[in-house]
Amino acid sequence: MIDTHCHLSNSYYEKIEEVLEENRKAGVEKIIISGCSKEEIKEAIDIANTHQDVYATIGYHPEEVNKVTDNDLEELKSLIKRESKVVGLGEIGLDYYYEKDNKDKQIALFEKQLKIAQELGISVVIHSRDAVNDTINVLKKYKVKGVIHCFSGSLEVAKEYIKMGFMLGIGGVVTFKNSKLGEVVSKIGLENIVLETDSPYLTPHPFRGEKNSSKYLVYVVEKIAEVTGKSVEEVELKTSKNAQVLFDLQ
Repeated sequence: MIDTHCHLSNSYYEKIEEVLEENRKAGVEKIIISGCSKEEIKEAIDIANTHQDVYATIGYHPEEVNKVTDNDLEELKSLIKRESKVVGLGEIGLDYYYEKDNKDKQIALFEKQLKIAQELGISVVIHSRDAVNDTINVLKKYKVKGVIHCFSGSLEVAKEYIKMGFMLGIGGVVTFKNSKLGEVVSKIGLENIVLETDSPYLTPHPFRGEKNSSKYLVYVVEKIAEVTGKSVEEVELKTSKNAQVLFDLQ
């Protein structure tokens, strides 16, 4: 299994080495840490460079919109070029859940980072919360590939993203009893899915309420297998292959 999106940092976990070892024992072959702020970007790269089975995606989350300068974006571009363990740009995107009065600023930051991804030919990890239409309209302007992080939308929206060439990141939400995501997953095919946890968030059933970790990825796999009628092994193999190709994992 490959966890394509987690937040592994000292601010969330006291003993990162122990967390990584637990992940390996649970059958997680590789993880990709998402660094979404200046501090997280440095830490994600440091951890990835220290462990052979750890990679990083880096980029500025929409919540960072008031902190990011053009110099920061130039440094981001330099890091992507320089750091071999950086395999994607993200998570980037739009989030209108808490703030709606800064939409223009969010879109501007989103587009600047998409331009970098397009120029460098690197995959993007897209965060979209309460902003589906704007996200789709912006993405259509750029020739980029990547994953829609933490997808939980409708079948119609899933098909639109897939048509645009994106994969869908499926995590703990698919296991929630009140979630309709399983119905969507059952109709879109394993070729369009990568696994993720978004740990320490979105812990799958039956561990909701606990801190999430990549070691719980197996519960996401089991649910996907159940709703698609595939074996656990087939889900693991196909989603891992998808992740390896999308992020050019060695």
